[in-house]
Amino acid sequence: MTTKQIQQNYEIARERYAALGVDTDKALETLQHTPISLHCWQADDVVGFERGEAASGGIQATGNYPGRARNIDELRQDVDKVLSLLGGTFRFNLHETYGEFGGKFVDRDQVEPKYFEGWMQWAKERHMSLDFNSTSFSHPKSGSLTLANPDKEIRDFWIEHTKRCRRIADAMGKAQGDPCIMNIWIHDGSKDLTVEKYRYREILKNSLDDILVEKLPNMKDCLEAKLFGIGLEAYTVGSHDFYAGYCSKNNVIYTLDTGHYEPTENVSDAVSSLLLFVPELMLHVSRPMHWDSDHVTLFDDNTRNLFTELVRANALDRAHIGLDYFDASINRIGAYIIGVRAAQKSLLQALLEPLPKLRQYEDEGRFFERLALLEEEKTLPLGAVYDYYNLKNNVPVAEDYLADVEQYEKDVLSKR
Repeated sequence: MTTKQIQQNYEIARERYAALGVDTDKALETLQHTPISLHCWQADDVVGFERGEAASGGIQATGNYPGRARNIDELRQDVDKVLSLLGGTFRFNLHETYGEFGGKFVDRDQVEPKYFEGWMQWAKERHMSLDFNSTSFSHPKSGSLTLANPDKEIRDFWIEHTKRCRRIADAMGKAQGDPCIMNIWIHDGSKDLTVEKYRYREILKNSLDDILVEKLPNMKDCLEAKLFGIGLEAYTVGSHDFYAGYCSKNNVIYTLDTGHYEPTENVSDAVSSLLLFVPELMLHVSRPMHWDSDHVTLFDDNTRNLFTELVRANALDRAHIGLDYFDASINRIGAYIIGVRAAQKSLLQALLEPLPKLRQYEDEGRFFERLALLEEEKTLPLGAVYDYYNLKNNVPVAEDYLADVEQYEKDVLSKR
């Protein structure tokens, strides 16, 4: 499409939405300034730079597409390429195993902020803030239980690791003048039928109490639930029930990973309930395909519903949006672009919903009209508005980014 066509299409779309009381310019402004946190682990299949080994401990990336980032320089090069093809505001989300360890082994109970100073400078140069994650998987002491382990020596190792990660996050937040969102996810569970469910959850509660007692002003904690992990299918210590209770009682951010629930569940249904009892939400937006979360986020019903609920609850200022998948079966740069644009389009559609009219119909008991308008909005010209958004940001519109990604694969990825 030409620039003229994109602008003309937008003007038509703007008038169509205006007829329903929707301001497309305002929606685009909100989209522009709502940050999305890019996840480092899509670039290298969750390998990291601690041991250089494939992920293990309840987690794995599938596929062997050429071009995986093998070191920090390659990962940063790939992310820069991704950013060049996207419009908007972005953060960058790191796992602890992505530190700059200078070629030496630093065990996880010894990690310090100095190993991430390079990342802080890198992010500052790109006007991005960093987010952070402790890393309990892919380690000889991971096993099937970490923070919930009855073995005090192993449990204390992971407690110390998580405490140190919180301090790293605090250092990041202080350096960037913006709180770093620090996510805690552990894979702890059991492959088969479990007798001591209460015992492991009690241990996890006590471990978290110990970890979170230190007050750190430049970071925010969030806890992530999961249904199960690979090799841990029967029982997960940190379940939705456990973390919903813990976060509510202790005023901690709850992390909703859309790939960590039954595929038949609509995770968006949890948004309005959780927001009544927890201070904020962290969203790890992914796509479950029968199980888990390593498939690229799409503009599908589940993703759209998630952002719709956030906007309907007027809760964008209480939600942190991040992507979380690790698809190694396709071009990884392309995977980033598809996922980010799916999240952006889902948020934009939510911002363009004619909410005042829908609320009026609902309040007046006019449920036929409500349902009719909900159906009609599905075919409103969202695409024309999003095309204009990318044009304004001087990045490829629609499928135009394909050629750019293919050229990068030819020039860079294929030579690794």
